[in-house]
Formats: sequence, C-alpha cells, structure tokens
Amino acid sequence: MLKVDIDTKMKFLQGFSHKTRVQILESIKEEEKTVSQIVEELEGNQSNISQHLACLRGCGLIVGRQEGKYVHYRVRNQLVRDLLTMFDVVLEDVHKDIACCDSHID
Repeated sequence: MLKVDIDTKMKFLQGFSHKTRVQILESIKEEEKTVSQIVEELEGNQSNISQHLACLRGCGLIVGRQEGKYVHYRVRNQLVRDLLTMFDVVLEDVHKDIACCDSHID
C-alpha cells in the first residue's frame, strides 16, 4: 500500500473542513448535479459554491463532467461515497463526545 505523507492527508481532509463543502458532498453523494442545482438546493450563491467545488476538486473528492455549457459534478467514486457513509457510522458512536468538545487546536 502506498504510504501517504501527513501533508497530503491534511490537504485531503481539508475538503471536509467546511460546512458548505460537506453539504455539497452530501448533495452529490448519490447523483451528479450542476452548479445551479447545488446552489438552489443549498440556498447559497454561485460564486461561493463554485469556490468550494474547486476546493473539493483540488482535494480529489469530486469530478466534473462537461455537457454543453454545464458542468455536472459527482463524488469521485464509490470509495469516497463509502467514506462519507463511514463518517455517519462513526459519528453515531461519538456524537455525544463531539457535542461536548469546545477545544480545537490548530
């Protein structure tokens, strides 16, 4: 198995470190959507959503498919979908501890 350095891991995890990015991932977890569809679903603005989509692409979590003038975004693959599901499974177990955590160290 490829050994991944800690900086690469941190860049990957950064994709999950913002509420809007997690909302986008959940929005496209099961089906691809255009920026307009994501903006409408999240009730956000296109510029902000587009910036977060660029981050998610840069982190390797999503891919885009051009169709005419629209780009359709989807979660990269089943492994990323499984990871999102695993987050939910783990969070069910630790949610009480997380709720009590008010110290975040950078």
